[in-house]
Amino acid sequence: MDKSNNTISNNSDFLFLYEAIQCNPNGDIDQENRPRMDYDNDINLVSDVRVKRYIRDFFIMEGKDVFVDMEGGKKVSPDSKLKAVLTRLLDDESEIDKVLEENKIAKEQFEKVKKENKEKPVDEIIAYLQKNKKDYADLNKTFLAYLVKQKFLDIRLFGSAFAIEGFTKSYIGPVQLNWGYSLHKVKVMDSSSIVTIMNDDNSTIGKDYRVHYSLLAFHGSVNKYAAISTALTEEDMEEFRKAIWSSIPALPTRSKLDQFPKLYVEIIYNEGYYNGHFGDLRQYVSANTKDNGDQKSVRKFTELNLDLSKLKKLLEDNKCTETDKDKVILDYKIKTSSDLSFDTSNNTSSK
Repeated sequence: MDKSNNTISNNSDFLFLYEAIQCNPNGDIDQENRPRMDYDNDINLVSDVRVKRYIRDFFIMEGKDVFVDMEGGKKVSPDSKLKAVLTRLLDDESEIDKVLEENKIAKEQFEKVKKENKEKPVDEIIAYLQKNKKDYADLNKTFLAYLVKQKFLDIRLFGSAFAIEGFTKSYIGPVQLNWGYSLHKVKVMDSSSIVTIMNDDNSTIGKDYRVHYSLLAFHGSVNKYAAISTALTEEDMEEFRKAIWSSIPALPTRSKLDQFPKLYVEIIYNEGYYNGHFGDLRQYVSANTKDNGDQKSVRKFTELNLDLSKLKKLLEDNKCTETDKDKVILDYKIKTSSDLSFDTSNNTSSK
């Protein structure tokens, strides 16, 4: 069944904060796997790719189909992954029937392909579809649309680009987030220990670098127009909200242990308003030591003063009410850790 008629109907922006305690939130392989840093400002950095990997690994742990993943235990390119996925699809008659049940033209084209390639192996059928891509354009588009809109949640969220003959298409991800940065200055721990660092299929010997403490903040967006091409639904967004909150502590490794979510705020815009209406949401939050001392001396969350007053005011001043339904914010969603309070008077869907 096509999910495109159930796609999200509003744009939104979100803010996500998590803490990292005596760990390496995102190692830089070009810098001996040191934590990524803006050394001019002593700010800890984490890439969007790192967070998306947490989310994808969480989906895998929960048994969901993920496209950007290893194939046969090895890292592969998106194009190689697509060929492997198409091979499995064409090998599964029941899944093929599900893909083609509502598309008469594609179904007729597939019957012709089977007749022309009777008893041929699947890889030859794929080569045939590529060679005759003009004749089987509807069929190829149907296969690709199924993989994006029905099978792979990570593509519906983050998009992907395919560039193999006969199956060339780029999907812009409705969900985007930029690099995160710490809300305060961070000190990298001196390292005297030697460890084995795994990079792709190789291993190297290096030092074990970590940060003492880092409260990291990310800004992201969810675009309803990009959601049309990937058929991102509200159900998919609920899976994303669950994953971004739960994935980081749920998948600990030696260097990523003791990382915990602190705050997720999602602003859902009213009709006619677009992503970035309020700019980067991180500009409405700040953190400093409680005694205004050296930020690099912070070792735990309770030593920080996290100021959310500007964000709280933004939400309260711009949220639609029963008497004024034309304000910018249709609704917002809030989730906090147990040691963080962020109550707002107008919210109807917090936590």
